[in-house]
Amino acid sequence: MKKLGRKHRQYFRIVAIDGRQPRDGRVIEELGSYDPHVRNKEERVRLNPSRIKYWLSVGASPSEACAIFFKKYMARAEAAESGAKAAPVPAAGAETAPPAGGA
Repeated sequence: MKKLGRKHRQYFRIVAIDGRQPRDGRVIEELGSYDPHVRNKEERVRLNPSRIKYWLSVGASPSEACAIFFKKYMARAEAAESGAKAAPVPAAGAETAPPAGGA
């Protein structure tokens, strides 16, 4: 976790980083974020599950805090990611516009 923000208002980015780099050093890829000051606990953590799975599959080891976040929030992030990729379904009874451009 890369620490950002200011005094008394921390903000963290969950990143893939070489173990030899300092905590706030050069990162390989950003995988999510954590804002402890958000009141709604479900919205504090944002993850990119496909990239996290990739890095774990190639041998990356998460820190203790990140492992807790992955265990706790990964299922929710996967559901949100799959829901975002699916086409939006119009509400029942809603009229749909004809496709643009005539054929």
